[in-house]
Amino acid sequence: MARLMRIEYSGATYHVMGRGNQGKAIYAGDEDRQMWLETVGEACDKTGWRVHAFVMMSNHFHLLLETPEGNLVAGM
Repeated sequence: MARLMRIEYSGATYHVMGRGNQGKAIYAGDEDRQMWLETVGEACDKTGWRVHAFVMMSNHFHLLLETPEGNLVAGM
C-alpha cells in the first residue's frame, strides 16, 4: 500500500527523521556530519525552512523544522 500524501501548509512545523538501514551508522565520520549540516543549510536557503532544533545520532537524525511557504516536499 502506498504512503498517504503529506499534508503541507504555510507555517507548519514538522518532526522529520531519518534512520540507517538495520540500525547501521549513517555518517562515516566528521566530514559526513559536516556535509549533512551543509546540505540541510542549503535546503533551508532554497526553501525558506526554519530549523528550530536538530540532533544527529550515529544511526539517525531528527529535525524540528517550520515551513513558512508550505513546501516540505520541495526540500526533501
